[in-house]
Amino acid sequence: MQDVDVTPKVWDRILSVRAGHGCLCDPDWSEGEKQALSIYGALAQPKSSGQVIGQIGQSLDGRIATVSGDAKDISGKDGLVHLHRLRALSDAVVIGVKTALHDNPRLTVRMVEGENPVRVIIDPNGRMPDDIGLMQDRSAHCIVIQSVDKARPDHVEVITLPCTHWISPAQILNALQQRGLNRILIEGGGITIAKFLEANLLTHLHVAVAPLLIGAGPQGLTTSPVERLSQALRPRTDVYGLGSDVLFDCTFEPASAQIKPYPLPCRAAVHTN
Repeated sequence: MQDVDVTPKVWDRILSVRAGHGCLCDPDWSEGEKQALSIYGALAQPKSSGQVIGQIGQSLDGRIATVSGDAKDISGKDGLVHLHRLRALSDAVVIGVKTALHDNPRLTVRMVEGENPVRVIIDPNGRMPDDIGLMQDRSAHCIVIQSVDKARPDHVEVITLPCTHWISPAQILNALQQRGLNRILIEGGGITIAKFLEANLLTHLHVAVAPLLIGAGPQGLTTSPVERLSQALRPRTDVYGLGSDVLFDCTFEPASAQIKPYPLPCRAAVHTN
């Protein structure tokens, strides 16, 4: 298993590339820094690249909470830092209304250097109250995607999309990309991530596994079952040691995305148009 070393030097370089400056090439990177670039370098590409990454933290037995709903300490410290790095590299972070109501997450960048992403809540039936922390906190722009005619506070942007059983993930991504939000983090919950995965819209799926056994409780990711193993998704997967957690970095090739491969060339060779 490959060990990751996100030094201040490598993180500063990643943020610089994220902002459109410099390149990731450096002959003096250590092996641990190279592993960090393997994880985060592809996600720091230019805004035209269109990255959509799902992230989930779970136990060894695939749970994201106990039966009573306790999910606070599923991920270890390094798993949480990893999540904050993903937020810092994203234009927008997306969650479903169930996650918003149950966890009331802040969705901000606090454990690493970086800017807060736009916060997006998928709330088809308008269940989320206006006094929830996500909509009261103005440290980052907030978007609610819904299918009902429900007014929101003036500082909250509303996107209204049609809905049958669930709002179309493709329409959600299209609406966000029209607003210049091209690096999208699908943070939760498991149902929301599964919807984007089954719609063939994820470019990456990060599964951070913490060394604990819960025994029962909600599963991290539940997709439509297959009858035969030959029908199962088999993404290209790299495994990294984060410290407290083990990261499975799964890569997909969605039909709708035009992804530029890692590593990035030096700046002199980038963007000739």
